[in-house]
Amino acid sequence: DRIICGDARTVLRRLPAESVHLAITSPPYNVGIAYSDYSDDRTYLEYREWLRGVWKALARVLRPGGRFALNVAPTSIKNFRPIHHDLTRDLIELGFLLRTEILWYKQTMGRRTAWGSWKSPANPHVIPSWEYVLVFSKGSWRLEGDRAEIDITGPEFQRYSDGFWEIAPERNRRGHPAPFPDELIRRLIKFYCYRGNVVLDMFGGTGTVAAVARATGRHYLSIDTSREYCELARERVAAARAEGTGPRIPAPDRVEIAPELVRRRRIRTGHRAE
Repeated sequence: DRIICGDARTVLRRLPAESVHLAITSPPYNVGIAYSDYSDDRTYLEYREWLRGVWKALARVLRPGGRFALNVAPTSIKNFRPIHHDLTRDLIELGFLLRTEILWYKQTMGRRTAWGSWKSPANPHVIPSWEYVLVFSKGSWRLEGDRAEIDITGPEFQRYSDGFWEIAPERNRRGHPAPFPDELIRRLIKFYCYRGNVVLDMFGGTGTVAAVARATGRHYLSIDTSREYCELARERVAAARAEGTGPRIPAPDRVEIAPELVRRRRIRTGHRAE
């Protein structure tokens, strides 16, 4: 149960192999969002190549049958790219098995302001009010586990297996420009892993995945480059309340700083790197 401040690829390479049951993440959108410690404006090809490095590192730490739920939003109108298709292709080429696509309907139509040619076929705009959750497995469709640690109910299983999830976006941003809503993460965790499993978010932000994992009796690992986000994540996970009768997961007592970030900070402040 750890919150680590560091680069996702570097930290993942240090983790034990086949130690993670479920990874859930949403990488930076690459649309110029003001993250606290990340440049969100790579070229499209640079962005995909950078993510391929993360996916390779992830494949090593996932257990056989481990799952990866990747949230990705459609790109902007001006620079539209089929990003969910491209990332799916990249992951399949790396050996991941594509399980399904979940459509997360965000219920945002009422806040739209850009329509293109209003009430005219001249140049109308389609602005998606949904995002994708692409779900993959490593090596096997089946994830072995203890049936006593299943905590999903029959009605929940029926509702979640529909694949069209109506969940409003998170309104309390908690210091982050694009946080997950708790309900989205709770569904993914209960549907795709057992209590006591390890859940990873390698772009952990302010700790939604880690907090919900702890609340639902799963172990957590959250990685982010921003010290500010990591500290907010630590506070949020510590405040997460356990649900049901599952195992009680310890709260983090500190944020771990990756060695390369410590060296970088010493160089910037004029101290000799060790």
